Amino acid sequence: MEKQRNIILAVLLTALVLFGWEAGVGYFYPQAKTPVQNVAAGGPDQAPSTQATPGKPTREGGLRDAADVALEQQDLKTALAGGGRVPVAAPGLSGSINLTGAIVDDLVLNRHRETVEKNSGPVRIFSPAGTPAQQFAQVGWVGEGGVAAPGAQTVWTAPAGAKLTPSTPLTLTWTNPTGQRFAITYSIDKDYMITAVQTVENGGGAPVTVKPFALVNRTDRTASLDTWNVHSGPIGAFDGSVTFSNNYKDVVEAKTVAGAGRTDWIGFTDIYWMSTLIPVNAKAQGTFRALGNDIFRADLVYDQQVLQPRQRVSVTTKLFAGAKEHNVLDAYEKQGIANFGLSIDWGWFRWFEKPIFWLLTSLFKLVGNFGVAIILLTAIVRGIMFPVAQRGFASMAAMRAIQPKMKALQERYKDDKQKQQQEIMALYKKEGVNPMAGCLPMFLQIPVFFALYKTLMLAIEMRHQPFVAWIKDLSAPDPLHILNLFGLLPFNPPAFLAIGVLALLLGFTMFLQFKLNPAQMDQAQQQVFMIMPWFMMFVMAPFASGLLVYWITSNLLTIAQQKYLYSRHPQLKAQQEKDAADKARANERDAKA
Repeated sequence: MEKQRNIILAVLLTALVLFGWEAGVGYFYPQAKTPVQNVAAGGPDQAPSTQATPGKPTREGGLRDAADVALEQQDLKTALAGGGRVPVAAPGLSGSINLTGAIVDDLVLNRHRETVEKNSGPVRIFSPAGTPAQQFAQVGWVGEGGVAAPGAQTVWTAPAGAKLTPSTPLTLTWTNPTGQRFAITYSIDKDYMITAVQTVENGGGAPVTVKPFALVNRTDRTASLDTWNVHSGPIGAFDGSVTFSNNYKDVVEAKTVAGAGRTDWIGFTDIYWMSTLIPVNAKAQGTFRALGNDIFRADLVYDQQVLQPRQRVSVTTKLFAGAKEHNVLDAYEKQGIANFGLSIDWGWFRWFEKPIFWLLTSLFKLVGNFGVAIILLTAIVRGIMFPVAQRGFASMAAMRAIQPKMKALQERYKDDKQKQQQEIMALYKKEGVNPMAGCLPMFLQIPVFFALYKTLMLAIEMRHQPFVAWIKDLSAPDPLHILNLFGLLPFNPPAFLAIGVLALLLGFTMFLQFKLNPAQMDQAQQQVFMIMPWFMMFVMAPFASGLLVYWITSNLLTIAQQKYLYSRHPQLKAQQEKDAADKARANERDAKA
């Protein structure tokens, strides 16, 4: 009766998890139901021109309302066709700078496409003010004591035929009625960094006071998913320490959130994209502000500057607007930007995750396919752990060999549990058996699995990387589901039934692996072990395809390893067969009774 109750409880718990899985997956790992334009966001102090109610953010972010997507395309066409812009052309970034306000509000990332389709166009990170996906950066001054400083409506002057490229900086100028001459010199590198040098010269006859500033302005309507283990939202480094503690909701509640300490850099991040401001050799106060209507701003405000007549002062701010490519971020960190590489939210275990990531990317460079690289990584990990597994099997064989002695001790000291444990431990020591050795290989796999999980979730190097046939993106779930005949039927199964080919292979290989393990004497435990592979099939189906490729490969290698080790330890196989026969006879007796 007790065994039957355990079996029923295990089945009920499994069913509860399965049918509650759709809600959990929908909350923590939402996926866009239809391809939409994946644009980052920014904007002015006012709201976008439409007020739709978007759904929950997706992993990549971007506009989620179909009307917003259409309006964004229309607004972009209107805004960018109006003239008054200076082109930007660099290997990493393309777009334009608006001469009205000297605003950097039109940037796309040349190295990254919107979708897996080759003609989908580059990812847009900055959009002009007033568009649904608005995001922009601006540098300027606040005039003190009545000094006329350039503002958002100021039309700046650019040289004829000007174009911002890595080899041709751009200088914009404007002079106010009282003789103060303002200039902004932009330069750009081959990746994602724009440098703005703000210069003001006092051509008047009296001292003037100005306060330089820089800002990034965006909406959270295009933000990517912010979860407990992957941060999306306000980000910054203060006194050398990167903080992921603030999200958009925190800023809304507080209205203004000031950085704790010296600002090294400040801005906003999605999982794959980031826009940040970096003060260069100058002290600046960094703050996050909620402006209402889903609009947020990250500010750098420098100390005020007093200029005597004919005096000139400058301040330099760097603007990063791009993809979070680890090698690019690390290169900027080496150039002096404090902990810039840690803007990728590796978490506490980056000491282990980054070497795994390095090995994976190195294998990719060697073979040219990330799926094959994952398979090779799995083989390397299993190869490294093979001696441990071999010792574990040897220990398991020894455990099986001493089972009769253990049963005798359990029977002899069945009324004295403490003495029983002492005698069993003495037996382990005498026979040289470690009961935990069989669990060690599985325990060692956990950090590797977690490191690969974080890599596939965070590293843009994995984004849109194909494997074979239908697997076009290893960082996304398997797109083909069995219940809709791999896309032939016009419906999408609910998340907990969206079982793809990879998930089915995972369940099948795990089932084969469990079948090779020694049979459990307890019937309830045996039933749980039989259910577990199919339970894990449902659980893992919504995860990144690359993670399932890793696990399937690991299962296949484990099966091969087990067969080899059983051949090396025939007594273990014989004992397993004997246990199975004993269990069958016991079940037969129970059935007759």
